[in-house]
Amino acid sequence: MSSSPIRTLAVWCADWPVVAAGGDPARPSAVLAANRVIASSPAARELGVVRGLRRREAQGRCPELVITERDISREARAFEPVVAAVEAFTPRIELTRPGRCAFPTRGPARYFGGDHALADLVVDGVSVVLNKQTFCRVGIADGPFAAELAARYRNDASSGAMVVPAGDSASFLAPLAITTLERPELTTVLTQLGIRSLGDFAQLPAADVLARFGDEGLRAHRLASGLDERPPDTQKPPADLTFVSEIDPPAHRVDQAAFVARALAEQLNDALDALGGVCINVAIEVETEHGEQQVRLWRHEGALSAAAIVDRARWQIEGWLNGSEASRPTGGLIRMALAPEEVVAAKGRQLGFWGEATELDERAIRALTRVQGLLGVEAVWVPEPAGGRHPREQIALVQMATTDLATRIENASARRQAQPEANLPPWPGRLPSPSPGVVFQSSLPVAVVGADGDAVAVDGRGELSGPPGRLVIPGNPSIDIVAWAGPWPIDERWWDHRTRRRCARLQVVTNDDVARLLVLEGGAWFVEALYD
Repeated sequence: MSSSPIRTLAVWCADWPVVAAGGDPARPSAVLAANRVIASSPAARELGVVRGLRRREAQGRCPELVITERDISREARAFEPVVAAVEAFTPRIELTRPGRCAFPTRGPARYFGGDHALADLVVDGVSVVLNKQTFCRVGIADGPFAAELAARYRNDASSGAMVVPAGDSASFLAPLAITTLERPELTTVLTQLGIRSLGDFAQLPAADVLARFGDEGLRAHRLASGLDERPPDTQKPPADLTFVSEIDPPAHRVDQAAFVARALAEQLNDALDALGGVCINVAIEVETEHGEQQVRLWRHEGALSAAAIVDRARWQIEGWLNGSEASRPTGGLIRMALAPEEVVAAKGRQLGFWGEATELDERAIRALTRVQGLLGVEAVWVPEPAGGRHPREQIALVQMATTDLATRIENASARRQAQPEANLPPWPGRLPSPSPGVVFQSSLPVAVVGADGDAVAVDGRGELSGPPGRLVIPGNPSIDIVAWAGPWPIDERWWDHRTRRRCARLQVVTNDDVARLLVLEGGAWFVEALYD
């Protein structure tokens, strides 16, 4: 079986989120996701507003910056005319995200006179559709990864196309930075190991990469070597994995079609689970009541879950139904089908292994961002780790606009999850892990007595007056203390009489199998928190 990647043409439209949002290239504008800049106009970049900046820093560099929250459905809808222009050269177009698409060149290149002629024709066709809102670049190379990088990093300033000769993709990729893999946690580790280019990474033995970084690292190693992300598989998916739904009455609205797509996606996902496979490339097909047919292929770098398939089906159908009068369907949708084009074995997935955001994390961030857009920047507050010696001080509520949830999740690597205190400033006297699971907003008054019934106290040297024997909660029977640890005295902020605090903490486990954090302050005991 040949392992040579398929010759591919990739189309890349610059600053697509800004274009889809209606931004003027001559005016400073930016598109944000999770309060971080993901795209900016040329005018904004001249003023220092670049990808990755937080909202406040971007506004600080350019006070007149026009900010728009990201709407990926809008981006997909706006990208449909570009895909339609590329469709004039081949019907088999794969989309990975709005602003980028690709297709195999074997047939089209022969018909249009070779790679160079095909690339120039695609640039001209797409440029007409873009109408100077942005510019288009085209790259042709062995495999979609190298082709996309050829489009983005072309070195020929006189043309919007770059063609990498067949068999030269590995040498073309070699000098590019390791960060072009767009796998932050992996590339951070590789950079720390002294591997700074794709060529350096490709020179490592594949077996060693697999042993150290697992399947994720091996796929990245194949890309850096100029190969396909996965070894080629000549087996076609079984025909019974194609799920079709007849729509009666015809669907004229996106929400109606999306409802049908959800049922089909769940059926497809259940069938793949039964076979132990996952879909990485799905075909979305529709037919109208007037016999018009449309097909689009959507590819994902990982595995397409049911929710991911529904999202892409909704984006695509919205692009079809809301297109121009010349391109939109003339009737309602009467048939929809989902067909997996590529199915690979499900090897399992350890969510968060690299510290990256999971799908649920991304959905939560999108939901919070949407609420923020509806209610205002100052209306959404999120918890953030803070310094302090007491449980109530270690988490603070801050405005979502002042933090970066996506980066915080990405930085939560396995090492930091195992040692969460490693990332916090030192606080002498802070309780060691594990932290309490429930922290009371107001401490609950209790009494701690010994076996003789006398109240237990803590002297000035931090020693207990006697072993604690029972915990007395007002209005409830007393509870026997079966284990305890401490006390840990604290005398903080002694220089400020308004904020000074002197107390002692005690961890106890009672015979009702509940672990509590007690604090003695001002001669009285309180329950401050509970442990899970």
